[in-house]
Amino acid sequence: MMRHIKRRLEWVRNGLFWRTFILLTFLTTASMMAWFASYSIVERGPQAEQLAAQIVSVVTITRAALTHSAPEMRRELLFDLASNEGIRIYPREHTDAVIEPEDNLFLTSLRDQVKEALDEDTRFASSVNGVTGFWISFRIEDDDYWLMLDRGRINRTTGLQWLGWGSIALSLSLMGAAFISTLINQPLARLTAAARAIAKGHRPGILPETGPTEIREANRSFNQMVDDLERVASDRTLILAGISHDLRTPLARMQLEVELAHLSDEARTGIQSDLSQMDAIIGQFLDYAKPSDPNNFTEVDLSAVVAEAVATAGRATSVQVTSHIADNVQVMGIATELQRVALNLIENARRYGMKAGAEFTELEIACRTEGNNAVIEIGDHGDGVPEGDIERLQRPFTRLDSARGQTNGAGLGLAIVNRIILRHKGKLVLRNRPGGGLIVLITLPLRPANKRGGASAKEQTT
Repeated sequence: MMRHIKRRLEWVRNGLFWRTFILLTFLTTASMMAWFASYSIVERGPQAEQLAAQIVSVVTITRAALTHSAPEMRRELLFDLASNEGIRIYPREHTDAVIEPEDNLFLTSLRDQVKEALDEDTRFASSVNGVTGFWISFRIEDDDYWLMLDRGRINRTTGLQWLGWGSIALSLSLMGAAFISTLINQPLARLTAAARAIAKGHRPGILPETGPTEIREANRSFNQMVDDLERVASDRTLILAGISHDLRTPLARMQLEVELAHLSDEARTGIQSDLSQMDAIIGQFLDYAKPSDPNNFTEVDLSAVVAEAVATAGRATSVQVTSHIADNVQVMGIATELQRVALNLIENARRYGMKAGAEFTELEIACRTEGNNAVIEIGDHGDGVPEGDIERLQRPFTRLDSARGQTNGAGLGLAIVNRIILRHKGKLVLRNRPGGGLIVLITLPLRPANKRGGASAKEQTT
């Protein structure tokens, strides 16, 4: 579980989608913050100047109207100003409860410009006697007055409003970033999935040859490569089949001639051994080149396959096998190929896993379930393999004569096993035993209905 979480975190950290998305998000956020800051700084001065001019005009016009109007008309004038213009005039008293407005750059600039145009003694308030508004003092002859304007006339866009608008803009930008990242990542994700399918021995679907020129050319080249690989594999199979037919016919004729020839028993045995070895090598070539179709997979009782291979190995007098085989380990695959895997590996271990000076080869074979996988483990007590050669041992035409005493064959045994295991969506791992010897681990996915299997194991020594 932790390994899966770490893999997901690694993918998020290094994935092209998330790198592109985070980069676009960072650039968008930085651009928006710079724009908001620039706009706030640039528009503060002109807005304060414009609002100050409006306030000065209102105060000047109101003062002039009150000064030049008849005393009996002032009450009607004040009512019209309050009802139509939202301007209220109150006498200013020394006992007024005044609350100063908040101190910020915008209001400071506004006050300075209003005082410069009206009077340095002009006062400002956000509330007078509990009435909230924008209050400005002015004087008519020796009388002081308050002029109150609605807050709506001077209210600027608040930080909360900016935050709301910014959040909407950022959300839209993130949606756009996700869309752009998907457009960039999707063709590469398809290409990666197709490459993985080829690595597992499957033919991927045809990649769409549409979109930008670079993506179109890459997909076209990949599709061409897949066709070429399939043609090469088909030609290889055909060539090897032809070689098998052309070589095995004279081999059979030579075998017959050896039987009929007047040879000593020693010479006949040697020639027959050479002919058998040549026939086995041809068989290895064919096994390595043989294709398999996943559509032909059926349910395979892996427990029975391994048990049969153990029984076959136990008939030899030069081997002692200790087995631990769980019951009813079911996988999907081709039974004959899995039998060949088990027999090849056991025969390999029997031949090359004998400890120096020992009279027989000791093998330990296990078949069990681990999570959603079936595991086959085959170990010997021989000399093992040099650590630097373990990976190379699985390559075709590789023989490690010095490490395992291998002198026969074409070096295709483990390559054939690995090829079959990969076709079954499994994994082959080789490692040295701490006390000496080589351990071969095969992991195969369990049949879906068998994922909770893994019944009791049977232990047997042959």
